[in-house]
Amino acid sequence: MTQKSKALSRQALRQHWQHNVDQFRHQLAYQDALPQLTILGLISGVLAAAIIVLFRLAIDLPLGTMLPLNSENFEGLAPHWRFLLVFGGAFVIGLLIQMIDLRHRAISVTHVLDRLHNHQGQMPLTNIVVQFVGATLCLITGQSVGREGPAVHLGAGAASQLGQFFKLPNNSLRTLAGCGVAAAIAASFNTPMAGVIFAMEVVLMEYTITGFIPVILASVSGAAISQAVFGHDNLLFGAEVQMKSLLEIPFMAFAGLVIAACAAIYIKLQHLFQRFHKHSIFARLCVAGFITGLVAIAVPQVMGLGYDTVAQTMNGQLGLKWLLVIIACKLFVTTLSLGLGMPGGVIGPSLFIGACLGGVMSIIGSTLAPDQAANSAFYVALGMAAMMGAVLNAPLAALMTIVELTYNPNIIFPSMLIIVVACFATRQFFHCEGIFQTQLQAAGQDIGGGPAKQILSRVGVRSVMNSAIANCAQKLTHATSLHMLQEQPLWIVVDGDPHYILRAADLAHHLGSLSANNENTPAETEKHDPDGTPIYLDDIPARRLSLDYLHDRANLFEAQVLLANDNIEALCVVKQGTTSPILGIITRDTINNYYRI
Repeated sequence: MTQKSKALSRQALRQHWQHNVDQFRHQLAYQDALPQLTILGLISGVLAAAIIVLFRLAIDLPLGTMLPLNSENFEGLAPHWRFLLVFGGAFVIGLLIQMIDLRHRAISVTHVLDRLHNHQGQMPLTNIVVQFVGATLCLITGQSVGREGPAVHLGAGAASQLGQFFKLPNNSLRTLAGCGVAAAIAASFNTPMAGVIFAMEVVLMEYTITGFIPVILASVSGAAISQAVFGHDNLLFGAEVQMKSLLEIPFMAFAGLVIAACAAIYIKLQHLFQRFHKHSIFARLCVAGFITGLVAIAVPQVMGLGYDTVAQTMNGQLGLKWLLVIIACKLFVTTLSLGLGMPGGVIGPSLFIGACLGGVMSIIGSTLAPDQAANSAFYVALGMAAMMGAVLNAPLAALMTIVELTYNPNIIFPSMLIIVVACFATRQFFHCEGIFQTQLQAAGQDIGGGPAKQILSRVGVRSVMNSAIANCAQKLTHATSLHMLQEQPLWIVVDGDPHYILRAADLAHHLGSLSANNENTPAETEKHDPDGTPIYLDDIPARRLSLDYLHDRANLFEAQVLLANDNIEALCVVKQGTTSPILGIITRDTINNYYRI
């Protein structure tokens, strides 16, 4: 084969590949693109899980080398080393973030929610890198933050980057982000079902069959990869969690109220500290690190994830007074650190505080009724579920998390009770929304829009645009007009300044009028006038619609936002970054007709 033949063969393969990719993108623009989304869900899940595994190893390996006995044992460090580690870490993190542009500092779950609902799921790579590096440094240096919130950002960001790399329609990026979130939660907790519910309840905020199946597949792949690297065990596996008597129900309801109060404090304190964002990030993080370091000298349990403290609480190794001290200190330093901008997560600390609250309730219950109260592990599990549900305003995600963490169906009934009480009391008695909604409101961001926005965001413009179009100049001949109408377009796009469109039926009606006036048929007109009589489309009777351009990756909600401008009556769908060729036309009637469908 000659060099020329090889070049032609490679070009043909590239064209064939490009055609198939373009067809795949076009299919994704439809709301029912389940096979395509399922494939992407699996790929997104694997990619997100791989990044979460790398994230966890980047934390665990240095801590395993640095700390005595295990990677959780910050208590084994001398007091002065605890202070220096925390404050030094905060100093370095603040210095690094201070050098980053303001728009790239947005991180964690609130950033995911904002980008998903207000920016069509397009997440910047720089923010993902900042989250990875910042959260890793936070957890290595013992800051009082969580790992799961950053994992959500990393998972969603990885899936979003996959979609942006292949230039997939924006409506599919929503589902891909949900797949990344589910895989991240599954890989972090080893809880695949909780990952699915968290993605649908907290992030996507909707339940659809087309969304469920790809998200489930992504979550399963995330859990499988995590188990292959870290094993099958989780935090509460093997714990004896079972209610002893129905007489415990009133006490559990009381425990739910106590946890609701702590959840409200957790949310409101963090909101309070967010008001200091007018100061430089470097100064804020230094203050957070200094105060956390001071507290860690006396109460080292506030450092890091604290899962070793949770295990001690489950085993009843911590007394009532010490648990109360840990809860108070953890509440304060966590809300301070996160409120001042530390790049960590809120989910892990909420589970830690809930576990300690459960330990307190277990001690109180055992004192009041020694023979009736369940063991400490039971109340620790309930406390974790209730605190997570109340803080996140995500009762179903909290329930599934605790069921999968314990592998024990006996926890379902009491968990449902305490979660409902805690979530209800947090919202109705203490007037607190979920912590993510509170953070978004404090930042002036709105992720609302109602059902209409959700419906339109699921559909790409390529699936509803009208591609029966013709493009022509303002001046054309009878012959050109007749030839163009033989293709049976619905719309004619007229080049000029400004651009506009008109219905092909209006041009056909005008030609018919001319033929009737000349008492000639269109064929005779064309035959006897081969050079063509000029027709000026600006002058014929027709309704002309003003135009704007919309890229072919957009969804119907983006189209609706553009059409809300009174000066724009129709949109030309084009390849992103170009103005030609025009792929199709969307009008207000297109969107209204989709609503009726």
